[in-house]
Amino acid sequence: MILMPALLFILWGAAVRCRGQDGGLTFDGDIRHYAVATNTVYVATDERLYQLSHDLTLVRNVTQRGVLKVQQLDQVQFHRVSETASSNATLRINVLLPFVENDVLISCGVTDDRCGHCEVLKLMDISILNYSETIQLGPLWHSKASVAVLVKVKNSPSESNTFILTAVQQQKGQNVSCTSDSKTVTLQNSNHQQVGGIFSLNEEHDSPSIIRVGDVDFVDGFQISSTIYLLSNVPSGEQNNRIRLIWLKAEGSKSKTFKSLRGATLRISEAEDGHRLVASSVMPDAQRVLWSGVFSVDAGLTNTELFVFDIGPDFTEDTYIDPDFCNLCKDPPSVTKTLRPEAALYRQSNMTSVLAVRHKTWVVFFIGTGDGQLIKLAVDKNYHTSCPTVLYRDDEDRQVFPKIHLDPVDRNHVYVPLGKKMMRVPASKCSTYADVQECWSAQDPQCVWCGSGKNCMFADDCEDSDWLSIPEDYQENMVSFRVAEEPTGQIALNVQTHLTAGQTARSNFACQFSACHNTSGPPPQFPQCTCILPKGRLPPKVNVKIRLGSMVLSKQLTLTNCSDISGPPSSVLCVRCIRAGCGWSINKCSWANEGVGNDSVCQTMVPRINFSRPEISSITPSVVSFYGRNHTVLYGRNLSDVTRVRMQAHTACTPQESPVWNNTGVSLMFHIPSADRKGVVKVCVLLPDGSCHGSSFITYQSAPSCSNIVPSSTWLSGKRRMKIIGSHLDFVEGVTQSHAPQEVRLPENKNYQNLTYHTLAAKSAQGTSTVFLKVANKTLPCSTNNNQQLTINYYPDPKFISFKSIRAGDDVRIIIEKEADKLELMMEELLVWGVHKEIHYPCNMTAKETHNETDNFACEIKNPPDVEFQQLIIKYGDQEVELQLKSLSYLRVLYVLLLIPFIVVMVVMVYRSKQKKLTAKMNLLMENLELDMRNDIRQGFVDLQTEKADLMENVGAIPFLDYKHFASRIFFPESESLMKLCIKDISQDAMKVQLDECSRDFSRLIHDQLFLTSMVHALEEQKSFTIQNKCTLASLLTVALHSNLLYLTEVMEVLLKDLMQQNSNTQPKLLLRRTESTVEKLLTNWMSICLYGFLREIVGQHLFLMVSALTQQIRKGPVDCVTEKALYTLSEDWLLWQAQDFSALKLKVLFAVGGDGELSEPLEVNSLSCDTVEQVKEKILSTFKTKFGFSFNVPLRDVCIEYERDGSFVPLEEVDRSSEVIGEVTMLNTLKHYKVPDGATIKVLPRKTHPPLSPQGSLKDDENFSGKYFHLIDPDVDEDQRKDPERKKLKLKEVYLTKLLSTKVAVHSFVENLFRSIWGLTHGRAPHAIKYFFDFLDAQAHNMKIIDPDVLHIWKTNSLPLRFWINILKNPQFVFDMEKTPQLDGCLSVIAQAFMDSFSLTESQLGKYTPTNKLLYAKDIPRYKQEVKAYYKQIRDQSTITEAEFKSFLQEESKKHENEFNEAAALRELYKFIPRYFTEIQEKLNENGAPTELMEQLHHVKTQFDGLKSCKWS
Repeated sequence: MILMPALLFILWGAAVRCRGQDGGLTFDGDIRHYAVATNTVYVATDERLYQLSHDLTLVRNVTQRGVLKVQQLDQVQFHRVSETASSNATLRINVLLPFVENDVLISCGVTDDRCGHCEVLKLMDISILNYSETIQLGPLWHSKASVAVLVKVKNSPSESNTFILTAVQQQKGQNVSCTSDSKTVTLQNSNHQQVGGIFSLNEEHDSPSIIRVGDVDFVDGFQISSTIYLLSNVPSGEQNNRIRLIWLKAEGSKSKTFKSLRGATLRISEAEDGHRLVASSVMPDAQRVLWSGVFSVDAGLTNTELFVFDIGPDFTEDTYIDPDFCNLCKDPPSVTKTLRPEAALYRQSNMTSVLAVRHKTWVVFFIGTGDGQLIKLAVDKNYHTSCPTVLYRDDEDRQVFPKIHLDPVDRNHVYVPLGKKMMRVPASKCSTYADVQECWSAQDPQCVWCGSGKNCMFADDCEDSDWLSIPEDYQENMVSFRVAEEPTGQIALNVQTHLTAGQTARSNFACQFSACHNTSGPPPQFPQCTCILPKGRLPPKVNVKIRLGSMVLSKQLTLTNCSDISGPPSSVLCVRCIRAGCGWSINKCSWANEGVGNDSVCQTMVPRINFSRPEISSITPSVVSFYGRNHTVLYGRNLSDVTRVRMQAHTACTPQESPVWNNTGVSLMFHIPSADRKGVVKVCVLLPDGSCHGSSFITYQSAPSCSNIVPSSTWLSGKRRMKIIGSHLDFVEGVTQSHAPQEVRLPENKNYQNLTYHTLAAKSAQGTSTVFLKVANKTLPCSTNNNQQLTINYYPDPKFISFKSIRAGDDVRIIIEKEADKLELMMEELLVWGVHKEIHYPCNMTAKETHNETDNFACEIKNPPDVEFQQLIIKYGDQEVELQLKSLSYLRVLYVLLLIPFIVVMVVMVYRSKQKKLTAKMNLLMENLELDMRNDIRQGFVDLQTEKADLMENVGAIPFLDYKHFASRIFFPESESLMKLCIKDISQDAMKVQLDECSRDFSRLIHDQLFLTSMVHALEEQKSFTIQNKCTLASLLTVALHSNLLYLTEVMEVLLKDLMQQNSNTQPKLLLRRTESTVEKLLTNWMSICLYGFLREIVGQHLFLMVSALTQQIRKGPVDCVTEKALYTLSEDWLLWQAQDFSALKLKVLFAVGGDGELSEPLEVNSLSCDTVEQVKEKILSTFKTKFGFSFNVPLRDVCIEYERDGSFVPLEEVDRSSEVIGEVTMLNTLKHYKVPDGATIKVLPRKTHPPLSPQGSLKDDENFSGKYFHLIDPDVDEDQRKDPERKKLKLKEVYLTKLLSTKVAVHSFVENLFRSIWGLTHGRAPHAIKYFFDFLDAQAHNMKIIDPDVLHIWKTNSLPLRFWINILKNPQFVFDMEKTPQLDGCLSVIAQAFMDSFSLTESQLGKYTPTNKLLYAKDIPRYKQEVKAYYKQIRDQSTITEAEFKSFLQEESKKHENEFNEAAALRELYKFIPRYFTEIQEKLNENGAPTELMEQLHHVKTQFDGLKSCKWS
């Protein structure tokens, strides 16, 4: 007898995973439906149906598995089978209805063949099946948008029928194998006695129903008295939605019920976009039909709000045709009634469910959320809400079901279904409140302070009438007082209690005052008592004791003479007056009986501020766990006087305040305190006068949790990189372990799902260590949702045994052998170097093989020298291991010893046989080679020793570009179209171009800092927004805001601070190193604007002289016309070391003037014998421009030259019939080819016509120019095809490296002058922009507690030299009207590298493999570094620029270059980003708490621009 119940219990509990300590029950499958009746809870999962007692004790469960059998008329019937029997189908429940009157549970769903099936089970024993039928009742799929409810339809005043009302979402295109005659809304029989039998739709000769043609999502259905209510979401257009309410009068019959259809539309605002009904609950009320609904106020569930409606039915219309639902569907629809909310109660993100319960005059709402919270909200009769409290918070953030029910037995517990778990949560936290004040302050109508038990408890649990509770409406204080002046001059102190009390407490009400000297006042009468104070000065303190039954309330009152509360009228003074028990009358404080005693009068007053009004722009971070966050940074303006930061989740909740430190006026730090619930809190900053200003938001989310740690073990020495996987890990501030809790590791690369950190070292192996997470001031165990703590196993460090190396082509393959262990060491965790002669060669890991006793790792060394590595260095964690190559085996040594003599003999024989043949030829070749090399080296030495800076410094007027062309080339270096678009043409320069209305409104919008910073952040967060887009955005903003540089600077500072916060936890030294964000490009533009004057007045001349000197030096030697390489250069990559001998020529050039052949005076032009005809032309025109100060009037391509020989002129062409051809490649003609001597006369004349069939003016226009032609560098052809013996000479590149040094010597003085003009201080002061920005960087480093001076040095270097000066040095065409040749570009790159090396903090290690561009300035760099350090120090020591001084500088710069840019064009280009990312910008603005006016302004601008899409811009 004992065995059977035990066996049944085992079977029943098999599918229930566990009963948790929190009172919840976890199932193996997700909960699909649940229902509550009398003292029983029914839960349906995918494969089982459970019957639970009201306290969630398992009573029994049945499987939903069965078989499909073919019955009569080929109908398929579902039959449930036992636990152990085989099955081929599962009944998945969609409808679960307890029918208490008939003692049955109606369960309907769908089987695997997509057929509907219903069962009638015994109510108190679901294992007993009363009836089953294959029929559709409810949806044929799992749908949360369908409703089923039992309703009673009255046949007569004394009789009624119970039907099953189903409102089903119609699924389009759903394949079903059974017949489906489902209508939208139907009434089906609930028992066999009704006409047609159970589940029948029929009524005599009809099957009445309601039809909806389009889509509909049903949310809720219920019956109150004789009225049925149905609520649904009806799509209206592509994105809009209507929330519909249907009334049905449940009287007469099914047909009459449906014919009584009336409807209304619920609207919470004028706009319909995105509003949806999410959850619903009736508010019990005797007089009216009050109903509460959770509405989503955006497209998703991000913003949800709880509203109250009066939904009393309206059946007054005789004929009504609903526009969305119909019975006969013949007549045109009527106009529906619109219902508006009575009150908006509560806003909370992601609310999913609501239950309303009435307690006397209060209504208590239980609200479920999408992240697993159950929130309790009490609302009084005036719809004033109390402070919400969290009754339950799910660790896994599972969504709460749309329906919440009370425990039907004690009604002091709430059922909360979440995923696979069913919770039974206490409906209040009464027992947690320690005293009567706490009990009252909770504002919970379910709680009372019980005098007999002297504790806070549920009202039902207090056994007598000696209790206290909250009043019938919301009050801020339990005891309040008022001070009034009597006609006799005495002061009346009136004390009022805001309570409800039991009969015993009320009947024993008394007051005792410490300062009353007479009893002339009225006797105490609940809830108030009065004390008459003597004439004269008021006592500063009055103690009052209030007795209610056995309970005593004590209160100390601070009294103030009302006339003493004076000053300029302000909201702060008004609040102080009201809280002192006085009254406010005509902008002054008076006695309570002479003025208003409610602080609502203060809310209408404008606050009087004696400080600069603070503004909040951002908070970093603004999303935290509910444990809070330390060291949070708040950014804004006018923050200097801020004393505290206030955070308030709800107007009825007591705000939390946090002190501030590190207040710089634009930023401050504070701690975010912990919170009891997830959600959004409002933030403002407090001034000394108590007023709170600014508005921002902080979002509380769940605490971090772990699911796994990979790998699961580490070595004793620690520093193994571990990956923690879980959720909300971006909130973790530190990681520690149980064996060393005092050591905290900072997490790396953390995001929502994972973070990495390095393990701590341990002393003993074979042990475990528990991982803990530091979140704010809490240390949390790294545990799973099942409360299983995650640990790490410690094992001895890995042991590496040996290695061997194998040559594979140019690479070397290394095989490393390691003892097998439990560490599961990965390839990525090893760094390996091969060592040869103290040089480390990195070895790249390629493979791992695991054996029983050893592990083998393979790596490759790319292109090492031809040696065998004897030593290996292996690094793991922070440990390094050295391995030595084992000696050769005896057999291998013997083999080598035997092989050596044989090789020697063979070599000797071969050598002797060929020695005689080669000796003579080799001697001849060596003599010639030695002679050539001697000449080349001697000539290089002579050039180096005789080189001097004799370059001409008189270069004439410097061709500076004007400001707008300089700036546009900096702003848009890769977009010529934008460059031209944003520059005003000559006609526009004459007057200021007025902006059109669209541009003006958009300009006003971007002048709102919150909008602009939110827009930039929103765009940068999009993956499709490329780096080029970011640069374009920054430059367009620069042009659009160029007239307001002060505002542009403020925006840049805010964006820079945000960028610094992003990099502060990762690699601060990488800040501003590249241009990968909008603000980095913005900084480049800002520097260019602010330093243009310094560049033009101080640096420009030195830069132009250096560029001119380089150009002259390059032209002193040959330049290959095809490859652009030059003999005189600073770059080894552009060195023409294959050049043949050449000589300098001085040409007398005559220019044809007039049309009758008249010639000009001769012009002397320097040229080389190896110059091509094209190069000669270029030198002639360049010399002409230098000589006369203007360009020749004929362009280069239209110029031809002739050489005077024997009294006649011979045309010089780049290619003609006399050109030398090698293979298929033609050599370009040179002066040497034409045998032009020194002092020859050249005539220049315009080309009249281009050669026929040749549209290009130069051979360089040919696409295959480099393949068809050559100049000084021979093509790759056989030696036999070379006709010129001079070209067959061997040339060595290294011999010509001295040309680099001679070029450096020639231009060195110009380079040094340029460098020192850049880092020199004019009159001992740096330019305003540099000083201001360096001080800004110093302040940010101080705020971020960065003490490493190297970080500051790198920040300054990245922001000024790297971001601005390098751009100028490498691109002089940005500053001057000039062309930059490839040879010049190569030289400038070397100089720019030397410039940047001067700012570097690292010491370069020089050797024979060091690139020549590093060696060239190696001796100069240390001296430059000292000058740079002194430069930085001088700027730091310089007195700070005042805010007014810098503001004046920016205003002057704006005015100086006013009207030089086309601001309207920039605005229009800028706007193109808005429609593309409009939704993302909106979301970011909402996230940052943008005011409604700003959102409306954005929509207004979009509407204006959209209206112009079909029109051209004016």
